[in-house]
Order: sequence, then C-alpha cells, then structure tokens
Amino acid sequence: MATINLGAIKFNWKGAYNNGTTYAVDDVVSSGGNSYVCIQASTGNAVGNATAYWNIMSSAGSNGTDGTDVGATLANKEIAFKTNAGAVDGIPIGTAGQFLKVNSGATGYEFGAVASGIKQIKFSSAGTTQYSSSSSSYTDVGANYQVTITPTSASNRILIYTQFADQGSGGRTYYNFEKQGDSSGNGDLIANGGWANVENIMSSGNGFTSGMMVDSVASTNALTYKLRMKNSNSSQTHVNVADSISFMMAMELDGGLF
Repeated sequence: MATINLGAIKFNWKGAYNNGTTYAVDDVVSSGGNSYVCIQASTGNAVGNATAYWNIMSSAGSNGTDGTDVGATLANKEIAFKTNAGAVDGIPIGTAGQFLKVNSGATGYEFGAVASGIKQIKFSSAGTTQYSSSSSSYTDVGANYQVTITPTSASNRILIYTQFADQGSGGRTYYNFEKQGDSSGNGDLIANGGWANVENIMSSGNGFTSGMMVDSVASTNALTYKLRMKNSNSSQTHVNVADSISFMMAMELDGGLF
C-alpha cells in the first residue's frame, strides 16, 4: 500500500523565489508581485506563466499605473471629483464662510459665497427729534432722516424706505427722496409732487406716512439718501410727532432680482 504524507496535501509557501532553492510540486513562491505554484520539481528554473515547472497562481493588482493615484493628483486641502472627461481633479479649499456649489457653467464645482438678494442694509432711527417746516420748497427733514450706503456693484439697486407720524396745519405736504454721491445724477428722485402728497388739515390729530422707492445706481460710490418735504401753501407740518416709531433705511438688492 502506498504511503501518503498528509502534511504534504496542501500548498507550501516558500516565500520569494530563489534561483538556488530546490522546489517540489505544490511549492508556492512570489515574484514581481505575482505568486506561482510549482508543477515539476526542479532547481534553477525561473518562474513564469505556463512553463514546464511553474503555473501562475495569482497576478498582481494595479499599482496606480493603470489608474490614478488620488494622493499624488491632489494638492493639500483639495476635494477630489471626477470631471466630465472622466479624469480626477481637485477643488481648492475656499475662504471662511464660503460653500461648495456648482459653477456658472454647470460643468463642475467651486467654493463661493451664498447668493443672496439682500446685500446690505443701512438704518437710521429718528429718535425723538421733531422736525417742523412751512417751506414751499423741498427742505431736508433733519439728519436723522438720511442714510449713506456704498453699493457693492454698480448693477445693483437701492431700496429706500421711511416711516413717521406727521401733523399738518392745513394744505398738502409733499415728501421726496434726494440722492447725493452718484456720478450719473443726483438730486430729488421724483420731480415736483414727490412720492407722496399728504393732506392733513386737523391740527389736533396725527397722520402716519410711509414711503418706499427702488433706485438704480451706476457706480460703487457712497450714496447718501435724504428725506425731504415741502408745503403747498406755507402751512406748517411737523414730522416725528408723538414719539412715533420713525426711521429711514436703505437696502442694497442684487440687480439680478430685477
């Protein structure tokens, strides 16, 4: 009866191939990232696929030559993404407060600020100071009813808003906004009648007036907007009476909204 060495019924790992070692059937060696199994005992016969002495057992995987080494492609603090062409690219980190978004051409990604319709707001509280006038020409309604704002883009718009309690002794009172600082034109935004004309002939009562306009700008110069008023028959009008919640504000809006 034949004798079987049970310890030999398995592959025998021999490590890296050595040209001076004698190998037996089922010995396994490594070479060049591959592994080979001996199919015929020998010494000094180099490993290879489908030779008389060796068969390949496993082949080495890709080491990056057939793919992309992402670590080598990206700079520090970059985010990896795949382009439309199938290549791996990196997006440099943005600045504080920016977000990752699709670029304007919808072909990739970029860091940028979050788009907002409102760019900035300037506010001036009227406090408790009351202003009175009987002039039939437009005059400024005091320093508390003016705001200065510097547009971030010449294509944006400025929304001006004001509110106040007023009281008149008779006739009509007209209100207007004046602009200063614009290279393309200054002065009252609406000629003659202004944005509001109010008839308040009861000296014992108070009215409440609010007004709003959207102004186009043509530069990024600092712009000052003022509330102005005039009377139709030289009667007197009081603005900011009865400790009303009176103020004036200017809001810069993205031009893309219009």
